[in-house]
Amino acid sequence: QVQLVESGGGLVQPGGSLRLSCTASGDTFSSYSITWLRESPGKGLDWVSRINSIGGTVDYTNSVRGRFTISRDNGKRTVFLQMDSLKPDDTAVYYCATGWVDTVSRNYLGQGTQVTVSS
Repeated sequence: QVQLVESGGGLVQPGGSLRLSCTASGDTFSSYSITWLRESPGKGLDWVSRINSIGGTVDYTNSVRGRFTISRDNGKRTVFLQMDSLKPDDTAVYYCATGWVDTVSRNYLGQGTQVTVSS
């Protein structure tokens, strides 16, 4: 069983950048695709970006394509989400989950990391 912990969130001004990390415990991390999701009030839980197990295939939801970059370092058991040109609409709690998914049950999510984009 892989346990995931998110970190790297914070308060940033519009146009700024943050890098989120999703760090795993367990030796099978490199076998999993990983999906970043976010949840903001009134918008539900939606996928943002996802990466396959070896990092050769990535995907982005339309609203972040060209601004966010997902990558992974299997040696460090970590998936990164580099977020540039942040907008107030990016404000959300960000979660990572195993699998190439559109959404997941909140029962499978950790605490997430809060990202707030505000001037």
